Amino acid sequence: MPSRTRSRRFRTPHWLLAPLAALALLLSPMTGPAYAVGGSFTDNFDFHDTGRWSKSDGWSNGDMFNVGWRADHTWFNGGVMGQNLDVATCPSGCSGKPYASGEYRTNDLYSYGRFEARLQAVKREGVVTGFFTYTGPSDGQPWDEIDVEILGKNTTQMQTNYFTDGVGGHETVIDLGFDASAGYHDYAIEWWNQGTINWFVDGRLVHQENGSRGPLPTRPMRIMTNLWPGIGVDGWLGRFTYPGTPLTARYDWIKYTKY
Repeated sequence: MPSRTRSRRFRTPHWLLAPLAALALLLSPMTGPAYAVGGSFTDNFDFHDTGRWSKSDGWSNGDMFNVGWRADHTWFNGGVMGQNLDVATCPSGCSGKPYASGEYRTNDLYSYGRFEARLQAVKREGVVTGFFTYTGPSDGQPWDEIDVEILGKNTTQMQTNYFTDGVGGHETVIDLGFDASAGYHDYAIEWWNQGTINWFVDGRLVHQENGSRGPLPTRPMRIMTNLWPGIGVDGWLGRFTYPGTPLTARYDWIKYTKY
């Protein structure tokens, strides 16, 4: 099964691995490598805080991401941040892709700590709801990443993964014991400088990586969310067909606690 391209990040296909996490930075018209390392915060999503977050807008990651990012597809209402996946003004208004959706990311990068989100995922074959951390060449750094992905073909599971210096292939599938599309649940990534990454669901430790499968990330990363349909990866995600009405992932809050 092929590895996927994020933004302008290209990698060699890994046909025997589940494709890797989900995101985009290098197609972004960001300047730099300058960045700030942020401190602890809680965002209850009462509004779009432009000092903390940016909406991806006007590009596509390419390859297996069959969607163009649109700022108007990340919205705020009643203390909820939502990301819609639909066909509005596509393909002309969707970077040439047949679908439009939302991606959200912090302006600052964040180091060791606990990254938490309360979210409701999308149930639909071919779709990924993602909550993750990422940095790469657009930040003047190698590619590091830590992932929570909920695949719409089976929302009773989540997939974890991490990348260090662009090397991934650490996928693990976790049985949740509930349907992640039926309501809000808490998902957390705890990244320790003592040498572990811990994943929690509703406060329960569900997976740990200690570096035995490959070095863990060390560089500050952005906090990101997105919703996207795949193409050419039916063996991993299933085949996406648009249901005729928008699909929406919802976030009640995101929190970061610096360690």
